[in-house]
Amino acid sequence: MSENPVLQRAAAPAGIEAPLLTYCDDATGERTELSATELGGWAARAAGLLREGCGLGAGDRAAVLLPPHWLTAAALLGAWSAGIALSFRGRATAGLPVLEAGGDGPFDATFVAADRIGSWLEDIPAATHQFAFCTGSPPEGYRDFRADLAAYSPHVPAYGRTRGSDAASVDGISYGQWGTIAAGIAERLGLRAGDRLLVDAAEDDHPVKWLLAPLSAGASVVVCANATKEALRARAGAEGISHTL
Repeated sequence: MSENPVLQRAAAPAGIEAPLLTYCDDATGERTELSATELGGWAARAAGLLREGCGLGAGDRAAVLLPPHWLTAAALLGAWSAGIALSFRGRATAGLPVLEAGGDGPFDATFVAADRIGSWLEDIPAATHQFAFCTGSPPEGYRDFRADLAAYSPHVPAYGRTRGSDAASVDGISYGQWGTIAAGIAERLGLRAGDRLLVDAAEDDHPVKWLLAPLSAGASVVVCANATKEALRARAGAEGISHTL
């Protein structure tokens, strides 16, 4: 789609340059803050990589095996912007419906964290385009997703607008249906515009919970990886957190 309504809605209450997604990794010391503009730019790069670099678009399918991360958000939003249906598998789906009712392959592209290669991907045919989220050289047969993004524009390309009835996941769940699911989760959490949601990356893997639900409500997200319970409590105070997942 030429413009991402989830990002537009999220940017409005807090100001377009305010942090929308913050990622903290206590193991590496990484802290990345992205405004709606910046996250939209990374999503646009991902859409460009998939459309221009791989020739993928509406009707194509991608498998995703990634933890909560700002690059994961870029990959998901970019793929959806390009009209690609996704199959997501995390380490825990927290009781959410399995997206792969129609089968697990073949796929046109795969996105996988380096430490998750060899999980359920062993059971599906290799995709034509395989991207690893890694530091250093990617495993054999995979491309470095972050490095490949650098060649593409951060400006949202005019690929045409995705309709709400189009399939967003490989089992046929539409963009409109995912929007309803995300809004329902946000309502149950009590999320409102301007709220800040704390996410423990080790506990909440599914993007409809950690990404789509808060963005649909206009809330910002703080994702914490490799954090102890004590560190999470301290960060909640330091970050002005209003809700935890």
